[in-house]
This record gives sequence, C-alpha cells and structure tokens, in this order.
Amino acid sequence: MVDKNSALVISAHAADFVWRAGGAIALHQKKGYEVSVVCLSYGERGESAKLWKQGGNSLEQVKSARRSEAESAARALGVHDIQFFDLGDYPLELDRDAKFRLVDVIRAVQPKFMMSHSQYDPYNTDHSYATQVVMECRMIAQAWGHKPGEKVLGAPQLYLFEPHQSEQMGWKPNVFLDITEVWDKKRAAIECMEGQEHLWKFYTNLAENRGNHFRRNSGGMSGGRAARYAEGFQAIYPACVDELT
Repeated sequence: MVDKNSALVISAHAADFVWRAGGAIALHQKKGYEVSVVCLSYGERGESAKLWKQGGNSLEQVKSARRSEAESAARALGVHDIQFFDLGDYPLELDRDAKFRLVDVIRAVQPKFMMSHSQYDPYNTDHSYATQVVMECRMIAQAWGHKPGEKVLGAPQLYLFEPHQSEQMGWKPNVFLDITEVWDKKRAAIECMEGQEHLWKFYTNLAENRGNHFRRNSGGMSGGRAARYAEGFQAIYPACVDELT
C-alpha cells in the first residue's frame, strides 16, 4: 500500500490556519493529501476580543467557542485531523514536554511539507515564537537519537504563511499558490470564525491581491494563469530540483 501524501500546519492560535493557509489546506486535501493541523492555543486571551466585549464569558467559555469555530472551519476545509494543545496564549509558551509532544505529531504525520508563521512579528510574538518552536521540533524529529527505533523525519519544506502586516515582518513571499478552485471552501471557513469577523474582508482582499501577484509572476499579459485568488508563502529551506524552470 502506497503511503498517502501528508502535510502539517502548526497554528499559534485557533484561527491562524484559516486566514493564512486555508486555501493551501483545501487545495491539497482535494489533491489527495491528508492535511493535519495543530493549534497550539485557542487564542482565548489575545485573539477573542469580540467574545470578551460581549461580557459574561469565562475563560473556559471563550476557549470552547474558539474551539467550536476552528472545528467548523476545519470541516469546511476538509482537514484530515485537527489537534488542540491548549497551551495558552499571550504569551504562548512550550516547555520540553510540549515540544516533544509536537515532535511526536510531526513524526506520526511524516509531512511532505509543513507550514507556520513568519519568523518575526513585533505585533504578536506568539506567532514568531511558534515558528521558532516548529523549526526546533523539525530538527528534533530528524534526530536518530530521539526515541531510537521510531521513523525519523526526512526534510520537509517549511512554508511561512503571510502575517497580518507583511511589510513590518521582514516576510518576503517566494511562492504563490493559486487557490481559485477552492476559494469557496476558504471563504466558508473564514465565516466560521465569528469571533474575528472584522478580519473577513481583510483576508478576502488579500487573497484577491495575491491572485494579481500570481498572474503577474506566472506570465502576466504574456499568458499568465487567470488566478482570481492566491496565497503567498516564504519557503525557508532550499528546493532540491532536477531541472530549473
């Protein structure tokens, strides 16, 4: 039996995977990948202002609401598996055991590629911290001396998805992914995130803008693909190819 292609998205908070990689998730699920998502926190303190402003909600109630939203979004995108580590946010912190827990997931999934946040985010250090941890756990998952006898990780590419204010983050996209054929799924997932309704229009506009960038970089007026919606990513590790295109 041939192993299925798989991918792993590590999200600092419960909504991040939707805004920034929802199209990639839905598209690769459609292509036969099993895409798993790990939410390190629910974003209950720092990313749930609407729920707190309503008044009367406890921390656990906010967590429950954000989990429900994320699960609904995951279903809309066709996510294979979603896990919630519930490590808290603002600040997000992982101790050694939590890192090893993430390593266990990475090894279990054996992703062909991974996704997480930009390496720098002065507005939300949970995001950049998450990617620091992801890179560390990727390294550990490759180590033959970590839990000898387990299947070690190969060398999956790590794609950094787009931060909210990319011009402030030192994030430079070098990959554009056409998500036009699955845009309806991403938009449905976006609308599941009721606690952050103020971001719906922003990420719709961003997908349209990245669609423009895809068209320009795929040939422009000389035959570029007519992508309406796209997502941008920054690849961290070198690409190993047999031919330059």
